Amino acid sequence: MPIKITMPALSPTMEEGNLSKWLVKEGDSVSAGDVIAEIETDKATMEVEAVDEGTVAKIVVPEGTEGVQVNALIAILAEEGEDAAEAAKAADRGDAAPAAREEPKQEAKAEAPKEEKTGDAVAKGGIPSSDTPVPEPEAPAAPKADGERIFASPLARRLAKEEGLDLAALSGSGPHGRIVKRDIEKAVSEGAGKAAPKAEAPAGEKAAAAPIPQAQSEDAILKLFEEGSYELVPHDGMRKTIAKRLQESKQTIPHFYVTVDCELEALLALRSQLNKAAPVKDEKPVYKLSVNDMVIKAMALALRDVPEANVSWTESNMVVHKHVDVGVAVSIPGGLITPIIRKAEEKPLSVISNEMKDMGKRAREKKLKPAEYQGGTTAVSNMGMMGVKDFAAVVNPPHASILAVGAGEKRAVVKNDEITIATMMSVTLSTDHRCVDGALAARVLASFKGYIENPISMLV
Repeated sequence: MPIKITMPALSPTMEEGNLSKWLVKEGDSVSAGDVIAEIETDKATMEVEAVDEGTVAKIVVPEGTEGVQVNALIAILAEEGEDAAEAAKAADRGDAAPAAREEPKQEAKAEAPKEEKTGDAVAKGGIPSSDTPVPEPEAPAAPKADGERIFASPLARRLAKEEGLDLAALSGSGPHGRIVKRDIEKAVSEGAGKAAPKAEAPAGEKAAAAPIPQAQSEDAILKLFEEGSYELVPHDGMRKTIAKRLQESKQTIPHFYVTVDCELEALLALRSQLNKAAPVKDEKPVYKLSVNDMVIKAMALALRDVPEANVSWTESNMVVHKHVDVGVAVSIPGGLITPIIRKAEEKPLSVISNEMKDMGKRAREKKLKPAEYQGGTTAVSNMGMMGVKDFAAVVNPPHASILAVGAGEKRAVVKNDEITIATMMSVTLSTDHRCVDGALAARVLASFKGYIENPISMLV
């Protein structure tokens, strides 16, 4: 019997991905565990392995296809001894097509409040980071005027709402006529499916509930510029995800900021000594510490010392973490991603350094696995190498804090009532005031400053 190969869900929140490359062709024999394709999400390119053995009878979705829905049929595999041509016909007949998701019945029990589900997700480590889109719950299919239901993906419904489109006026190109993202994009580009304007509310009602100001539409913005003086570059999935998550963070998390200056003389001297003492393997040192590696370690130890700040907020509970998992912001083309150093408080500097180099390299190649950049309990964003003196970063839920690190620079400072020159670094801790108060944030920074200015304590 033909074996269906479907679009895998590479993370709990993935709804679609791009089939960037096939590593097999029709007629090739594959075994379980063989890498057969590369799938690109908004943050990473991941390999897909075969789970069965057989012969590739038909490639249904060609490489380079964008917006392939999770669980959509992408290829047919013929079992051993089965005729590949006959197996390929199964896809043409639709025998192997994936079944459409059943729509929830109206009489089904109501779901638990969203806040409670969010709390459970954080406690289980399941809340996605800013690197991951947050899916909306599947809504029941909306009825058409004639009583027929409209089948559309959650993403398509959200986009249609944002664009003011009437789903009843659109045709779906997904499985079993389901309306998907590409149908919304087509309708927007063709100017079709616009919903009828709603009846205007009485003046009294308008005064009672003033609308929240919305961002200007694209048309309104473009009218401000001379035609031909600009070009339009569509947002990719990564940029949309970053924009959505950071906007949610600033709107829903009450941020506050605490800044301290740290002297780096002792840290720079210790770093130099440790690098010179690094053992050599294959004519290369087995590690080469950076200032950022030592910042990561100091932040992990600071939160270990002040565990009340190593938390995540939910509406029902304070999630107090037993280990410090530090996300580190890495700039990549088109955006950024935060690979995570797990249990950083327990790892020696050499291990942190080598893990960071490996994940930083794979992050820029979009080769990180979701488990390597989702979650975490805090984060570090270092712009010192870019010459930035100080800045304040945006908290990335489910974290309750993020440390923004500026450049180490020579400054005039007062020591023993005398002005002298020292290498100083400004750091700013952004925190979620719902769970980290001012005094608590000050304790975290005091501990961090202690490790930076007395770095030998990070080795014991």
